Amino acid sequence: MDNSVLVHQLKIGEVANLSGLPVKTIRYYEEIGLLVPATIRSSVGYRLFTDEVFNRLAFIKRLQSLGLSLSEINDILNIYDSGELPCGAVKQHLLDKIEAIAQQIEALEILQSELQGIVSGWQEQPSSYARIQTICPNIQHMES
Repeated sequence: MDNSVLVHQLKIGEVANLSGLPVKTIRYYEEIGLLVPATIRSSVGYRLFTDEVFNRLAFIKRLQSLGLSLSEINDILNIYDSGELPCGAVKQHLLDKIEAIAQQIEALEILQSELQGIVSGWQEQPSSYARIQTICPNIQHMES
């Protein structure tokens, strides 16, 4: 046997213990293709992982912490797995995320303004007519 080709193979429980991720998460990542190059199947079908799995798991966790979805992460890893450095794709995903956050902030500011308007005109004891026509007259507009 050629020792230069010898690859350290870890069982899923070992990967879970060393990475701090649940077995279920690692299994899911492998099933959706995020860990493909780092996964080997034994002759009886057990998942065995190479040491590269830790680099991939750390990369996945980091991108998730930056708000990227598993689908986006899979796209990036596919670029890496094809032999290219995926930094350009990562940057584009992050720029897209910045734009999405800006839109969310704008929507939240509009909502905040609407909520402040509702609260500033709040009536603790609305008219009896308004109470009959609505569940909470302060937030429901009555039909004219």
